[in-house]
Amino acid sequence: MEYTLVEKYQQNKKQNIVIRPFFNPNVKNMGLEQYKMVLYENVWHEESLTCIEMNGVKRYVTGLNEFAPEIKKLSEEEKKAKIKEIRSVVAKLEAELAANVIDIEDKEFWNKVTLLRPDNDKFWSRISIKCGNEPVYLDPSIDPYDLIKIYAINAGGFSIVAKSLKEAKAINTKKFYLDEIQETVSERTELTKLRNKAISELQKLYDKNQTKLFYIAKCLDNNSFQYTKNTPHDILYENMDAYINGDGGESAKKKAASSFIEYSGLSMEDLKLKAIIKDATNYKLLFNRNGWIETSNNIKLGKTISEAMLFLKDPINDEVFKQLSEGVEFYWK
Repeated sequence: MEYTLVEKYQQNKKQNIVIRPFFNPNVKNMGLEQYKMVLYENVWHEESLTCIEMNGVKRYVTGLNEFAPEIKKLSEEEKKAKIKEIRSVVAKLEAELAANVIDIEDKEFWNKVTLLRPDNDKFWSRISIKCGNEPVYLDPSIDPYDLIKIYAINAGGFSIVAKSLKEAKAINTKKFYLDEIQETVSERTELTKLRNKAISELQKLYDKNQTKLFYIAKCLDNNSFQYTKNTPHDILYENMDAYINGDGGESAKKKAASSFIEYSGLSMEDLKLKAIIKDATNYKLLFNRNGWIETSNNIKLGKTISEAMLFLKDPINDEVFKQLSEGVEFYWK
C-alpha cells in the first residue's frame, strides 16, 4: 500500500510548537547574520530523516523505535516507561494513518504494526523537514506527521534542527531549533529581566552619578574616544541604552546587558583606571608590544588590563599614573 504525506496549511496550526531559525550574530554566515537570517530570502533547506545503515540493515532515527540503542541504555524503570510512551504514540499514529487499531499491551504489538514499523523504509524515507527563515509551525493535535517530526527531532533525527534553543546555542552548528515555547519563553523572560535591570541601573546613573556613566561609556563603547567631559548626558544615556539592547559594541543582548550591570557595580577608581588604559591605547600613550602593555618609554604595566590596573594603583608608580592620567584627560576636556 502506498502512503502519501499531506501537509496541512500553516495558518490552521497552533503556534505553541515551532521550528525557528537559529543564528548567532557573532558567527559569520555570508553576511546573513547581519539581517538575522540563516538562509537567503525565499531559500529553504529540506532534509530527510537520518538513516543509519549497518551490514545492509537500515535504521531510521525516529524516536519511536523501542529497539533503538538509546532505549537499551536506559535503566529498567526508565526503559519500561519509555517503551509504553513509544507504543502509545505508535498505536495512535497507526489508528490515524492506517486505520489499524492495536492494543499497546499486546505481546504481538510490533508484528501488528503495519506503517510505523522500524524497518518500513517506504514510510520513513518520505519523512522530511523543510525549513527557512520563517517559522514552521507543528501541531501534533491535528497533524500526525507533525507528531512524528517532533519525536524525530528530539531523538536527533535531523542534523539541521536542534531539539531546543539551549542545544542550538551549545552546539552552534544547527541552523534551526525546536521551540516548544515553555523553554524559550523562560529564556526570553530571563533576558527581559536582565535588560530591565540594566536599564534601571542606567537610569540611576543618569539621575545621580553621570560621571560614573561617563566612565562606563568609555569602557564599553568601541568608539570611546568620541566622548569628552562636554558630551551631553543624553548622548551617553542614548548610546548606553543602545548598547544594552545589543545595538552597540556587543550584539549579544544577554551579554551586553550583563556587561553593563557588571560595570555599573565597579568602583569609580576601577572604572576610571579601565577608561584611562583603554583611551591611552587609543591615543597612542600606551602600546601593546610583544604581549605587554607598555608606555612610550618602554615601562611595562603588565600583560593584561587587570595587571596594568594593579600597576597603576601601586603608590610606587604614581608618576606613571599621573602622566597617563594627564595625557588622557587632555583629550577628555
